[in-house]
Amino acid sequence: MKKSGIELIAQERSEQIEKHGKSIQHDKDTNFENQLIDGAIGLLEKDFMRAEEQDVADAMPDGWDPDLWFKMFNKSYKERLIIAGALIAAEIDRYNAYQIND
Repeated sequence: MKKSGIELIAQERSEQIEKHGKSIQHDKDTNFENQLIDGAIGLLEKDFMRAEEQDVADAMPDGWDPDLWFKMFNKSYKERLIIAGALIAAEIDRYNAYQIND
């Protein structure tokens, strides 16, 4: 049986933390200017642009590793959906951990 969307997103988020070291603290330190949301949007925009190299670079969030971004950007539609979902989850985690007022 195929995993559900939420299971796939949770698995991806777990890999971001455990395999790639993208913890809440890391996101607090490096992704405090909407980079996580920008990344999710950029991955989803691919299907609405011609995806020329300049478009890919323009979609990359500030401060992100270009090699990693191009690798994520060139994944399949389903994989990009999963990564985008995990990036949104990461932003929620970052927000919950570091916002005093909602």
